[in-house]
Amino acid sequence: MKTHWLGLFVAALYVAQAAPQETDPRLHADGKGWRIERAKIVDPALPRVLLIGDSILGGYRGEVTKALAGKANVDAWINPYCQSEHLNKLLAEVLAQAPYDVIHFNMGLHGWPVGRIKEGTFEPLTKAYVQVIKDKLPKAKIIWASSTPVTVKGKPTELDPVINVNIIGQNRMAAQVMAGMNVPVNDLYALLVGKLELARGDQFHWTSPAYKILSDAIVKRIQTALPAEKKAAAP
Repeated sequence: MKTHWLGLFVAALYVAQAAPQETDPRLHADGKGWRIERAKIVDPALPRVLLIGDSILGGYRGEVTKALAGKANVDAWINPYCQSEHLNKLLAEVLAQAPYDVIHFNMGLHGWPVGRIKEGTFEPLTKAYVQVIKDKLPKAKIIWASSTPVTVKGKPTELDPVINVNIIGQNRMAAQVMAGMNVPVNDLYALLVGKLELARGDQFHWTSPAYKILSDAIVKRIQTALPAEKKAAAP
């Protein structure tokens, strides 16, 4: 057991050291910073869930973890990465630390600036990312989450005419990859695009009611993906 937790600590330290500093102040971590949040495991027989995402994950992680208490042990990797070969290598290191049963993942808000993702590489890099998960954890259920809308700063009920168009395009390309790899999509964009009044006003982040909407949808999808034999054993 000590060796297992030492491995988790080393992985968390590796991620913390490897994570780049986001140069765009609008894309801040919005909380405790980029990190791995490990579940406090009371019942090791419960399914293991990994949430992957950016600062939006930081907004809904607490509610998801609370709702799944007693049903699953939930880890979260909150990071500022976008599609790249480096990310795919780092993902493999993170996945090596636990036999996850369900992985709910997203990336997108940090990939919209021109030049961060080379033209023509979004889809192959995203496909390679999913393949890392399938190779490392072939029995895990995988759920892709689309990126949330981006609004005009100070005008939360208006979609940003440049950035949001990029997000829509990335969501569309990601959905095509997921369809080809038989990965279901949790459309978080659709959940909030009609509720822009719940945006915080800083372009990217949301208020508590919006995060509650996201967490409810995420919990529902994760619960349907949990392995039946482990769900039956949960209290």
